[in-house]
Amino acid sequence: MFAKDFKKWDTILGWVSFAIAFIVYALTVEPTGSFWDAGEYISTSAKLQVGHPPGAPLLQMIGAFFAMFAFGNETKIALMVNAVSIVSSAFAVLFTFWTITNLVGKMVSKKTEINNSKATAILGSGLVGALAFTFSDSFWFNAVETEVYGMASLIMALLLWLGLKWTDNLGDPRGHRWLMLICFVIGLTFGIQFMGFLAIPSIGLLYYFKKYKTTTVKNFLLANIAVIAVLILVYKFSLTYVLELFGWSEVFFINEIGLPFNSGSIIMGLIFVAAFYFGLKYTRKHNYYNANIIVLCLMFLFLGFSSWLMLPIRANAKTVVNENNPADARALLAYYNREQYPGTDSPVYGAYYSDTFAPAGEDRDDSPKYEKDLELGKYVIVNHYKGAIPGPNEKHVGILPRMWSDQHAENYMRYFGALEFRIKSEYISNSDLRDAVNQFKTAYSQGELDTEQYIRFLREFGEYIEVHPPTLGQNLEYLFDFQFSYMYMRYFMWNFVGKQNDKQGRYDENGNWLSGINFIDNIRLGSQENLPSDWKNNKGRNTYFFLPLLLGILGIVFQVSKNPKQFWVLFVFFMFTGLAIQFYTNPYIFQPRERDYSLVGSFYIFCIWIGIGVYGLFEEFKKLISAKIAAPAITTLCLLAVPLLMAFQNWDDHDRSDRYTAPATAKAYLDSCQEDAGAILFTIGDNDTFPIWYVQEIEKYRTDVRVVNTSLFATDWYIDQMKRKAYESDAIPSQLTHDKYSYGTRDAVYYNNADQVLGSPVSQRRWSIKDFINWVGSDKPETKFKFILERGGADLSNYSESTLDIVYYPTNKIRIPVNKQNVLESGLVKEKDSALIVDYIDIDLPQSALPKNRILMLDLIANNDWKRPIYFSGGSFDSAEYIWMKDYLQLDGLVYKLVPIKTPNRNSFEMGRIDSELMYNIVKDWDWGNAGSDNIYHDPQTRSQGLSFRSNLARLMETLIEEDKIDKAKEVINIAMDNMPIDHYGFYAFVEPFMDGYYKVGETEKARELFGKLKKVYQEHLEYYANIPLDEQYDKIDDILSDMQAYRRNIDILIENGDKELAESETVIFNEYIDMFSQFVDEEEDMLDEPMPLDPDMEDSMLLDTIESVPDSTLPEE
Repeated sequence: MFAKDFKKWDTILGWVSFAIAFIVYALTVEPTGSFWDAGEYISTSAKLQVGHPPGAPLLQMIGAFFAMFAFGNETKIALMVNAVSIVSSAFAVLFTFWTITNLVGKMVSKKTEINNSKATAILGSGLVGALAFTFSDSFWFNAVETEVYGMASLIMALLLWLGLKWTDNLGDPRGHRWLMLICFVIGLTFGIQFMGFLAIPSIGLLYYFKKYKTTTVKNFLLANIAVIAVLILVYKFSLTYVLELFGWSEVFFINEIGLPFNSGSIIMGLIFVAAFYFGLKYTRKHNYYNANIIVLCLMFLFLGFSSWLMLPIRANAKTVVNENNPADARALLAYYNREQYPGTDSPVYGAYYSDTFAPAGEDRDDSPKYEKDLELGKYVIVNHYKGAIPGPNEKHVGILPRMWSDQHAENYMRYFGALEFRIKSEYISNSDLRDAVNQFKTAYSQGELDTEQYIRFLREFGEYIEVHPPTLGQNLEYLFDFQFSYMYMRYFMWNFVGKQNDKQGRYDENGNWLSGINFIDNIRLGSQENLPSDWKNNKGRNTYFFLPLLLGILGIVFQVSKNPKQFWVLFVFFMFTGLAIQFYTNPYIFQPRERDYSLVGSFYIFCIWIGIGVYGLFEEFKKLISAKIAAPAITTLCLLAVPLLMAFQNWDDHDRSDRYTAPATAKAYLDSCQEDAGAILFTIGDNDTFPIWYVQEIEKYRTDVRVVNTSLFATDWYIDQMKRKAYESDAIPSQLTHDKYSYGTRDAVYYNNADQVLGSPVSQRRWSIKDFINWVGSDKPETKFKFILERGGADLSNYSESTLDIVYYPTNKIRIPVNKQNVLESGLVKEKDSALIVDYIDIDLPQSALPKNRILMLDLIANNDWKRPIYFSGGSFDSAEYIWMKDYLQLDGLVYKLVPIKTPNRNSFEMGRIDSELMYNIVKDWDWGNAGSDNIYHDPQTRSQGLSFRSNLARLMETLIEEDKIDKAKEVINIAMDNMPIDHYGFYAFVEPFMDGYYKVGETEKARELFGKLKKVYQEHLEYYANIPLDEQYDKIDDILSDMQAYRRNIDILIENGDKELAESETVIFNEYIDMFSQFVDEEEDMLDEPMPLDPDMEDSMLLDTIESVPDSTLPEE
């Protein structure tokens, strides 16, 4: 049956695999925006706006098309845009099926015809491999939200399939039509995600093996070098050089010829059109067949990346979301090169992170920044780019700079060894210094000092010591242990062996791979017997018992034995989309979230091997049983053992249906802001910004609130956008004009005690904030570093123009006057609290530097005059994020409002006062988006966001109880417990205040019920630890003590609330658990009284990667 009409069944079953994938993804898709980048992609797709570099214009245009099918229903737009990933991923599965059947078909002996058994096995191979890909962890994750990786996977699968079709038809007179299509799709890749380019080497190798029947060492090496060269040429140079040509042409024809703006781009476009036209005409006329093909390939490549035209077109339309403003060819090139993101110069040669502890090297030139001068009708350079960037110290530059990020120095040293240092030769004779250094080294070696203290020592003693860069051995260790092993092999094993849980791993007990075979897992991860129920029931705990891995390995062995050339094609693809990505992107230690989704191309290739493994099994089993029985039996067995097992295990943590927690969180932020008052909300990172963009842009929710992301606020293009009206929100109040903050201008201002130069003790004076901004925004000579150098008699020729132009501030003492009338009229403070309003707020700025975003935040404060309420999302504990006014905050729902009432912080976790009536009215109207449902998957970010909700509601509850508003306090507790149940949100310490609250509002039974749930958690943990070997107990001493500490805190709550009978009985039980660990608790009993350590997951937001950190230093030495 199958053999006779193999092509028909190949087509039918390919579409069956497509249908299965489509239905699965449609059933599990997120119905709205989700956390991280999805909200931004939905917003920029549906409205054709400009997202973050390097952009995905084709994805956005397709998303805009899909959004039309929401038919005006704003709540369905996100679902329609998410459907782009559904459809793309389903098509990727389709092409995976056809690729497997094509490859397996070629491994079947050509001497014999394909019979029904072989046809069944081939089709079964395709089905198993394609469905394994369908249900694989990382690919499924990408398929049910709006991100670039679903469509990027389609591009990779499509390109490999097209490569097979091209080489299968090389003998056809029109066979190169497939090559034209390949070039066009590669061009389209520029408009989606660059991962698709990694198919180029494999396509080239397919051609090589087809054309050269005899493989020699020489031609094999040359072929591999050639295909890699083509990849580099396409990825690094093709669009780059095109954009450079357009940029040069634009500046030349406008500045030199005097044509209107954009004329140069149009002329260069016409030149390209003419070049292709005459190139095709000439090669055809003279029968230059190969040259004609090359011109056609280039033309289709060029047509493919023409989707990038959308970016400058929409940037010039000044859309609300217009990241980096790529309005012309030069700006578009910077956008393509991701110049806004910090990183090392090269993954092969560059500066190590140790450079932050060394004197700066020679200054380097920046890129000239051209801007339109409408009065002159020309492009002008706005930055002093000569010698504008401090270069790295040459002693801290070398090969393989794997550890490069100075912002992650602490973790580099914690896990890969501290940096060595020595006393500088000029200070070696100082015996006190030698003693101090030796004492420090001894204390560190004995574990008395931690890595943070080590770094502090390196900075404080930087004048006297010379820090050595990390060794090549340390960089190689980091490459293999973290980047290759932890950031690749761990993800690979997640997909084909199993995963421990859905919590992010940081070289700890979370996020490891897990097989489900206990004796193996016990060796790696400790005992897996009698696990606590919250560990065992984590929805991210998936086990496949090595079955997908073993079937894939069998496929590799079978392919190597049957067709090693074919294996090499796939192996190159596998390596380029796996380890090569990690080598090239050079990830710093502990990313903001797990990055397995970016390596899905490698997992796609392994799923092909899984499919091939099915046929390999058939080949072996047909030796033992009839081929007619073996083919369907093996196919069925493999379907059950691999894709169906993966589907069963992965469904619960990949099912995002009916989950609305991200937009609910965004709406809670906005609803916490005063309505129609011109509110300004400062946010920090992805998860307190992008979901808000989504609900404002797509659902048109609370567009009266102006959202200002402080990370992006360090860029001139974003500041410009904040100065424009957006929907119902007016421009921010600001006096600094564009020329004062343009690129390269006031990227930071530096503190300098210039009392001697200025002839008065200015550093001791407290300036009004308006005077401070006037000084910072002034171009008067006395505000510049050049002025100080001249007065000091320095040789100015030793300094770059950009250094001389640096603005300094001579005092860090600032006073912010309070306009009480505006405060009351704007509703910032209620009339009943008017007596608490202070006359002014004094702040002390850092005596180091102020980056551009802080300058603009101060500018906004100076010019607002308390007319518009200012809020902070609260995702950071850094004082700078609150403009050094953490003592002048009021907690309103989920945000902190700046108020002129002093409220000293009780601790770093509890900031600001609370107006209980106002906050109660805010929180009781929150839409929780099904957050408390048992039927949705509460992903890590949803749980993490719950921390802010819980802690803020707990504070409101406590305030209401203090004010004897018992009924309202009871309602707040119920809101928290109903919408953030213990079983789904974890972070048990943040539940304890509500247990205490239940007691205080008279709900004793509910308090006891809550205690019972928490007690069970800690008891299960301690019972597990008590049953593991003693050496493992010592390894987990911190976890054991933490659970004991938490358990005891809960009993203390019983005691404090007079629940004497229960407290006494529970204390007896608690002591029994203490006795389980008597071998070390007696020695460290005082540790039970220590405060809780800060969990990295407690950070609500991660800063957006927009600019490099400003050095924590003063001006260059005179």
